[in-house]
Amino acid sequence: MKNILLFGAGKSATFLIDYLLTNAPRQKWHITVADNDLMLIKSKIGKSYYATAAAIDVKEQAVRQQLIQETDLVISLLPPALHIIIAKDCLHFSKNLLTASYIDPEIRKLQKDIQKAGLLFMYEMGLDPGIDHMSAMKLIHSIEKKGGQIYAFKSYCGGLISPESNDNPWQYKISWNARNIVLAGTSGAIYKEKGKVKEVEYQQLFDQSKTVQVPGLGKLAFYPNRDSLNYVDVYNLGNIPTFMRATLRYPDFCEGWNALVKLGLTDDSKKHPTDNVTYFKWASQNIKVDKQLTNEENVAHFLGVSSKSKLVRQLKYLGILNGELINLGEQSNAVILQHVLEDRLKMEPADKDMIVMLHEIEFERRNMATRLHSYMIVQGEDNLRTAMAKTVGLPLGIMAKLLLSGNLQLTGLHIPVMPEVYNPVLRELEEFDIRFEESFE
Repeated sequence: MKNILLFGAGKSATFLIDYLLTNAPRQKWHITVADNDLMLIKSKIGKSYYATAAAIDVKEQAVRQQLIQETDLVISLLPPALHIIIAKDCLHFSKNLLTASYIDPEIRKLQKDIQKAGLLFMYEMGLDPGIDHMSAMKLIHSIEKKGGQIYAFKSYCGGLISPESNDNPWQYKISWNARNIVLAGTSGAIYKEKGKVKEVEYQQLFDQSKTVQVPGLGKLAFYPNRDSLNYVDVYNLGNIPTFMRATLRYPDFCEGWNALVKLGLTDDSKKHPTDNVTYFKWASQNIKVDKQLTNEENVAHFLGVSSKSKLVRQLKYLGILNGELINLGEQSNAVILQHVLEDRLKMEPADKDMIVMLHEIEFERRNMATRLHSYMIVQGEDNLRTAMAKTVGLPLGIMAKLLLSGNLQLTGLHIPVMPEVYNPVLRELEEFDIRFEESFE
């Protein structure tokens, strides 16, 4: 019997837990799910003979280390800042680790020790990052194998609301970690276009009308991700003129989010008292308010739009132009905004989300220029069995099976860019209707 320890039972864990429990009898697995919310764990594992609930505070070292010591494989779906304590314990007790989060500087410091210990720490094994790496590398390797010379690579991914559930002026509902949504893009973006390195400050990131065409969906807006250039060498595309990774949204979302950025409502740097403070007073903290004007007119004037505009309708929909009191104690703008979004943009039980991923690769082969489009669209089932949970969780589950079955001889700190990982994972994902369609121009 092999023991798997999963930290985190939140939004992204649903399909992963289902996958592990479905495979448990045949693979002879036992799964322990650790989270601080016992009822949440039980709602995910049911009464399965192959699962144990562990209600713990992950920061309690003795309890956490006891669980890690007793397992064969650790999977972490905790908030990114907590991965490092799990990673250090895994290194100490010689346990392999899988997570969907980015490799960060802290884990990089342990790289030599992980390799020396003969362990595998597979990071970025979810959707984005994860499926994006695997699908992109499969395409890149295939093109290169046939003698193609790649000169432009663009990759886009977005967690969106499915068209039938798209019923608010933001064209968006929350299907994953709301704090990550609020803070997305705060570090700005760096990418490469036609030989030039482009740097975009956060304040300008959403102030763009750039769109891309997705079959069956039409035009979607995009904004560049963080530092795309981190992956140029990883993808072995160091010399190409154009390289960008980006996030997809419906166009209305980007326009509305740009307004929130201009208003300063995504700032997480300092706390403000909110008791007996109205939402409008909070939302207008950077505006010189004219008491002769309505709240809508004041905000519209600041943003340079009509008080009847779509932007003002979006802000009204969030309830931040009214006189209701916030009463959340001392909080940062980002935390207050997160509270607002979780209330106003939450998924209802029957709502369906949607994942869209698109790769555009331009290459030359036999003196012929070719553009390859490869795209994936995945729809969720409801507000619990989401496309987001499916595409984040299943790669981790498949990777766990690959590792525990002894079919993968790989050690060190990695992300999934090698054929021995991406081929079996992508193949099995197709069994769950997670597949790419390709076209050439």
